[in-house]
Amino acid sequence: MEPSWRPQGRGRGRKQDAPGERIRERPGSGAGRGGSGAGRGGIAKTTVLPGVRHDASGPAKFEVIRKSNQAAAQRLMELHTGCSSEDEDDDDDDEEHKDARVLESTFTTYACHTGGDVTGLQRTGQYVSELFQSGALTCLICIASVKRTQAVWSCSSCFSLFHIPCIQKWARDSVFLLCSATDEDFGRKQHPWPCPKCRAEYSHAATPSRYMCYCGKLQDPPADPWLAPHSCGAVCHKELKPSCGHACLLLCHPGPCPPCPKMVSVSCLCGKAKPLPRRCSNQAWSCQQPCGKLLACQQHACSQPCHSACSPCPRVSVQKCVCGRQKSERPCADPKWKCERVCGATLSCGNHTCELVCHDGRCPPCPRSLTRSCPCGKTKSSLPCTEEVSTCGDTCERPLSCGKHTCSMRCHRGNCDTCRQEVEKECRCGKYRKVMACHKEYLCESKCSKSRSCQKHPCRRKCCPGNCPPCDQSCSRTLGCRNHKCPSVCHQGSCYPCPEMVDVRCSCGTASLTVPCGRERSTKPPRCKQLCRSPSSCHHATRERHHCHPGPCPPCTQPCLQPLVGCPHTCPRPCHDRVLLKSQQVQLSGPWEQPSEPAFVTKALPCPACQVPIPVSCFGKHEVSALPCSSQDRFSCKRPCGRPLRCGNHTCGRECHLLDGDKCDDCEEGCSKPRPHLCPHPCPLPCHLGDCPPCHQMIRQRCHCKMSAIYVECMKMTMADEDTKITLGSCKNQCPKELSCGHRCKQVCHPGTCTVECHQKVKLRCPCKRIKKELACALSSTCVVKCDDNCIEQQRKVIELKEAEQKAAEEEEQRRRQEELEAFNKRRGGRRAKKRGRRDEDDEEDGGWMRRWRRCAALILIPLGGAALSLAAYFLLSVAQDGTS
Repeated sequence: MEPSWRPQGRGRGRKQDAPGERIRERPGSGAGRGGSGAGRGGIAKTTVLPGVRHDASGPAKFEVIRKSNQAAAQRLMELHTGCSSEDEDDDDDDEEHKDARVLESTFTTYACHTGGDVTGLQRTGQYVSELFQSGALTCLICIASVKRTQAVWSCSSCFSLFHIPCIQKWARDSVFLLCSATDEDFGRKQHPWPCPKCRAEYSHAATPSRYMCYCGKLQDPPADPWLAPHSCGAVCHKELKPSCGHACLLLCHPGPCPPCPKMVSVSCLCGKAKPLPRRCSNQAWSCQQPCGKLLACQQHACSQPCHSACSPCPRVSVQKCVCGRQKSERPCADPKWKCERVCGATLSCGNHTCELVCHDGRCPPCPRSLTRSCPCGKTKSSLPCTEEVSTCGDTCERPLSCGKHTCSMRCHRGNCDTCRQEVEKECRCGKYRKVMACHKEYLCESKCSKSRSCQKHPCRRKCCPGNCPPCDQSCSRTLGCRNHKCPSVCHQGSCYPCPEMVDVRCSCGTASLTVPCGRERSTKPPRCKQLCRSPSSCHHATRERHHCHPGPCPPCTQPCLQPLVGCPHTCPRPCHDRVLLKSQQVQLSGPWEQPSEPAFVTKALPCPACQVPIPVSCFGKHEVSALPCSSQDRFSCKRPCGRPLRCGNHTCGRECHLLDGDKCDDCEEGCSKPRPHLCPHPCPLPCHLGDCPPCHQMIRQRCHCKMSAIYVECMKMTMADEDTKITLGSCKNQCPKELSCGHRCKQVCHPGTCTVECHQKVKLRCPCKRIKKELACALSSTCVVKCDDNCIEQQRKVIELKEAEQKAAEEEEQRRRQEELEAFNKRRGGRRAKKRGRRDEDDEEDGGWMRRWRRCAALILIPLGGAALSLAAYFLLSVAQDGTS
């Protein structure tokens, strides 16, 4: 993802339309159907010149194929190179400009103190410039590029950058390997750990745990595109080395601090000249006058020019040895020397001589004149130096070489013999015991089965006490670079990264980039500003000028300019000698098979047909159009011909065509002359001269009553008068229409409405339906039949019969209700019946009206039931009591 501050360019893979050309979409050219389309599912775009007609089969197809090849080549180039050459140049210029500004801002404070002289920043500037190079900084532990957004740690000795998690794991693994080398101090000591590159040792407390900037002031410095990566942007202020009392003036930076740029007033080395202002990092200066100081030999004076400390005297002189017996020429810087002669001077005892080699001073006293003891040291005596001390005769008892026993011989001179006492000894590994001489060491034949420090090879040492020696075999494992093998002794854990450095060069070999071994396969070659030197692979003598690049050169875009076949023009298309085309691979049987051919193959395409426009007229000479040179034959303009036909009535309506003679073909149209009045049929003859023949075609039409279809000659119908037309239009059947009275018309099929009177017989009845008469339908509307006296008498008897039936029904209903009331009273029975009897007597005494009221209430309430009956009874009883009172 590009940073937001970076200026935007034209983009990758964008192409501007050439002036004077128009791009249109051709949906029918096969693009997007898997054929020769321009890409997957896209719409082919063809270049159309103004006024040029294209053939959809030839040039358009070539144009589609060419654009498809160009798109495929562009995708393949971007896949392998990552960007185009033009955009890469623009991006390089922007990156270099930004990097130069960052470097300039980092060194601004230093340059102010030195007057613009930055010669002392070469080493530091190299470290800062490597931060901006892609792939230049690599973590030697994980062999991955160090990015500006990752947490890093910098070694204070070699200034190499490592990822924080990588260096923490490295420190833990290193301490663990050192602790596991010996069992007795495992986990007790705080062992140091080394830097992966320079092997500088760091204490256990110095293991990095936080992501700090280079100067150590800011934790987790943010990634700022206008600062050096992993820098806080503040002044470094670290103490300079060698210590001069000043601090570093650069902004927070990687690598060592530059020399101190401040000015101080110092004298010369010999101190004779006056003090002069000098740069603090180069404050020592010489006045070039002879030194003149007396040298250490105390014979000669220093003749060298002004310097800090005089060197030893370079001259040679005759010097005596320490004892003074010999003389020799010796350097003045080394006056004391010893000869090889023994002193030989008589000691103070007068009996012996000094046995020391050349020495100075007096000889030491005679060693035999001091107090001496017998050989075993038990008896001491003071004897003249001329007499020997005799043995004491006691047991020697001096400790033997085994350290456990003493010598059992008598006091004797010389060394004691070896210990031959028989003791029970334990072997070195502690598995077996054996009685043997004390001076001998007991080693069993069992072999150690423990693993050595590498945890891969067994010890296999005889009678091993447990402290197995380190593995002495070579590791020889292939390192992460896949180019070299580990030269270290067999060890535990992963091998150190490959220490070799490899140069990654551009295609021409001018620009190079040093990376750790193994990174050359994944590191992008450095950018080179030189022109590409690859020879031309097409018919052109030279390639287009472009910068050095990795991989194959981009396709040639120069015009082809080869002469075309059959015309005097040259090919204007871009060079197509080497075009990438998708190969026709055989369908694989399954995923286990690998394609035998590459996905894209380079082929030479033939030159397309000439597209130079040439004016050509159409067949009918209606227009003149510019057609491609390859298809300059006459054409049809798609307009109607317009020439007069042989009939003399019409003009040729065919599409623009070639003439077969002087005139066009015969007229194929029908006769278009006007027909007689009301004749709807055209003339059956082709276009002709003279009058048309009469129309004998049958006309199908409905009769007047619309019930039947009749056929009449067109000529008879159009030439007949009104009465004849009515006769011809009749089907000769009875009219199916109904009159206003509802009866069918009796006339033959006729036009219009039926107007005759209906004479059909109809029957009329009196209101009681007893008297009836037959009359004509036309007279029925004016005649009325009235009832006579018999009809009236019969109606009166019917009314009386109905009233008698209604009265009998009412009496039957009243009888049924009375029966139901008696049945109800009978079901109640008992005391209530007696009370009711007495109550009836009281009612009778009261005049009998109460009895009649209760009967009426019973007749009313019997049809009711349930709660409604009880409620109504309560109401009636209360009314009855009120009436009684």
